[in-house]
Amino acid sequence: MTTAVPEPGSKDAATTYAAAGPDTDVVAIAPDPDVAAGIITETPLEDIFDADIHAKAQDLIARYPMSRSALLPMLHLVQSVQGYVSQEGIAFCARQLDLSDAEVSAVATFYTMYKRKPCGEHLVSVCTNTLCAAMGGDAIYKRLQTHLGSEEEPLGHNETAGTPNEPGSITLEHAECLAACDLAPVIQVNYEYFDNQTEDKAVALVDALQAGKKPAPTRGAPLTNFKGAELQLAGFFPEDEAAYRRDVDGPSQAVETLRGAKLAQDRGWVAPVASDVPLPEVEKK
Repeated sequence: MTTAVPEPGSKDAATTYAAAGPDTDVVAIAPDPDVAAGIITETPLEDIFDADIHAKAQDLIARYPMSRSALLPMLHLVQSVQGYVSQEGIAFCARQLDLSDAEVSAVATFYTMYKRKPCGEHLVSVCTNTLCAAMGGDAIYKRLQTHLGSEEEPLGHNETAGTPNEPGSITLEHAECLAACDLAPVIQVNYEYFDNQTEDKAVALVDALQAGKKPAPTRGAPLTNFKGAELQLAGFFPEDEAAYRRDVDGPSQAVETLRGAKLAQDRGWVAPVASDVPLPEVEKK
């Protein structure tokens, strides 16, 4: 499928197209006068993004002094509908923000949080950075690869067990630091933390997800599916926001994370006042 872009914005950037080939992460830049006047997509945008999504997009735009600043949350909004950022999603953002799809594609392909192929109902991210890897993260990831795939064909990075977007489907990825080194090894499900994991705990976790259950994260918000998490990342929270915040605030404080602060408090340790600390001398070359 060749997908042209929405009408170029004020900068008249070149039209972009999905590259010919299986790699959905590659988008070629090529002006084509035959299609530069409009968008060609497999499905009309109005059939994918309904009036409610249009209203939410306008809500996002109104939050910023410049409309283009709403691009990051709007890409999350697109993912809350389709479970990934499709060419139609790129076109939708471009139309809403008066950008070219080249500009939107550049952002969507830069950040790994924007998926370029359909994601499962749940996104399972296993930290394999230095400390988590040393504490068992690599072993956990390999175990899940074979558990969700097979010994002969392990599930690969960003691949999905089951049919994407369908109940019980899981997309597996290895991730760089998830900012919870004191609780290593760590797994995230739809960006919610499951700390101090083991291979067996991880297997039990994905089994529960495939069975339609929603295990409680170690801390943070109650577990939702990937699309629900994307809607929150776009800036739209559950209607009962007070109850949601109570759930978040309850288990959010991990004992390990606060242990250093508690130790300093018990021993009367305080950081020096900034004005009392001599400034380092300027290095002379």
